[in-house]
Amino acid sequence: MMHNWMWGDWMYGYGMGWGWLGFILMIAFWVLVILGIVYLVKALAGRGSAPTKEETPLDILKKRYARGEIDREEFVKRKNDLE
Repeated sequence: MMHNWMWGDWMYGYGMGWGWLGFILMIAFWVLVILGIVYLVKALAGRGSAPTKEETPLDILKKRYARGEIDREEFVKRKNDLE
């Protein structure tokens, strides 16, 4: 019987160890590594930016008035309600 000395049992799939499960686990490992790197890059990039200011109800009301969505009477009434 002739034995392939160069490939050995790899030629028949015995060298894969865990077979397809090993392959799937290897892919899952690298996906997790890549996602971890992306998360770290985003976290480090986000540190340098200034915190965003939350828009208050009064700010929203002022913008609606400026766009003409509400008239002066409605603006004053709602502004008094907020204060």
